[in-house]
Amino acid sequence: MTDLAQFILIGLVTGSLYALIALGYTMVYGIIELINFAHGDLFMLGSFLALTIVGVIGATVAGSLGAAGVMALLLIVCPVFCAAVNVAVDRIVYKPIRNAPKLAPLVSAIGVSFIFQNVGLFWFGAQDKNFPDFAGGSNLLDGTGLRFTWEDLLVVSVTLPTMVLLTLFVKYTPLGKAMRATAQNPTAARLMGIDVDRVISATFAIGGALAGVAAVVYGTYTNTVSYQMGFTNGLYAFTAAVLGGIGSLPGAVLGGLVIGVVRSLGSAYVGEQWSEALVFGILIVILIFRPNGLLGAKTREKV
Repeated sequence: MTDLAQFILIGLVTGSLYALIALGYTMVYGIIELINFAHGDLFMLGSFLALTIVGVIGATVAGSLGAAGVMALLLIVCPVFCAAVNVAVDRIVYKPIRNAPKLAPLVSAIGVSFIFQNVGLFWFGAQDKNFPDFAGGSNLLDGTGLRFTWEDLLVVSVTLPTMVLLTLFVKYTPLGKAMRATAQNPTAARLMGIDVDRVISATFAIGGALAGVAAVVYGTYTNTVSYQMGFTNGLYAFTAAVLGGIGSLPGAVLGGLVIGVVRSLGSAYVGEQWSEALVFGILIVILIFRPNGLLGAKTREKV
């Protein structure tokens, strides 16, 4: 029974990581219905920037700042960097083809993804890189038979509040209301005086910032980063967004948690080689009965 609880706990933590990345996917899709496949690789670049910053400031400065100080620095710089890159990509690549057939932005997003991968490959090479352990590996549930470390707590304590704050932001702030109006009908939003381009840029900035936060949290949790991590984790995050109902912030988190638990239990009881097949098999079954995802709302085709 303890083993089962431990596997579920591992699944919830890894699922929270997928959810944190998925929030960026679902923010952008919810506004302009673009599947931004470059989001996962932007997350990878954010982790590489974090690793670069740690290398530049050196052990002396890092020691004087302390683990909390370094984490705070990374959680400021990396989200700002990823937000700026995401907005630049929107302005340069996506904005000129916003009214083109949907296949054009999709292919462009895949192209940007490959460009980011090659930038990451040039930046740090093909080998995995060790990420500093800022949180420490001490067990917070010592004596219970379960293992839950500071890294695990960091992942959960960042993901769930982020989802809550984003939901409140979209629901109650003027910019959030403008985002919802743009998502429902961009033309009507323009007629009502909403600067749609500004709203879309803000959405890309928020999505990019989420990728930056996820990059720092992921590096701290796994202590390893590589140029391929964006594709792998991006795929699971996108799957989480679809499973939960793409465009739904709580759905992205729920989808991530479901995938994390299914992968963990599948690896433990079925075999690591079957865990991915199990995840996507369950995804297909759920989408057959709930095509809009677990928490996705039914939408009418815009005409």
